[in-house]
Amino acid sequence: MEPLAALATDPDLAALFFDVDGTLAPIVARPEDARVPDTTRAELRRLAGRYGLVACVTGRPGEVARAIVGVPELTYVGEHGLELDPDADGWGERIRSFGARAAWPVEEKPLSAAFHYRTAPDRDAARRRLRQIEADARAEGFRTRWGRLVLEVLPPIEASKRTAVAYLLSRTHLRRALYAGDDTTDLDAFAALDGLELAVRVAIASAEGPAVLRDRADIVLDSPAALAELLAEL
Repeated sequence: MEPLAALATDPDLAALFFDVDGTLAPIVARPEDARVPDTTRAELRRLAGRYGLVACVTGRPGEVARAIVGVPELTYVGEHGLELDPDADGWGERIRSFGARAAWPVEEKPLSAAFHYRTAPDRDAARRRLRQIEADARAEGFRTRWGRLVLEVLPPIEASKRTAVAYLLSRTHLRRALYAGDDTTDLDAFAALDGLELAVRVAIASAEGPAVLRDRADIVLDSPAALAELLAEL
């Protein structure tokens, strides 16, 4: 049986996981303007009533993601899984202090900081400046990660979308899952599906995203709108 059809045949045995920005919500110039379209919201609400688990695993704080997606029936895990690690709280104040001192506008989060350069007039120059911020962050003991036109600064804790997805699967005892994402951190989530009875990895591919995401995916789509059409098949 085709994997999507197999998931849909026994939905109570399966989990659906989604990134938010670039996956459910189209990428926008200003992160605060992101929004999941109404048609996608309607599909997510329907799926929440059918599947064993429907969750958003995102770099956004969980409550921010909840507002962007607009479907409270889903499970939300934010900040790339940091919200599930109690040790992350002790780094919040240091992260905020670092972001306030950095010579670049910062998207401040409770447990991490994001330095976007999508709107920079010269992206090469922006990356050069952000590499210095990256070096400064590492010198202070933080982890760093590059994504779609963003540098993220995080606590030195081994939390990721992989650990978040693995936790949710173990908590629900589900052995079938789909994960859809568009960026480097979603590769971690793809890996969390290894060894399951049934796994479907969906890449929302773009010129900004990592090429390897397409290589690791079972299904490749070109936009959040295309993902919304796929959701209708579930």
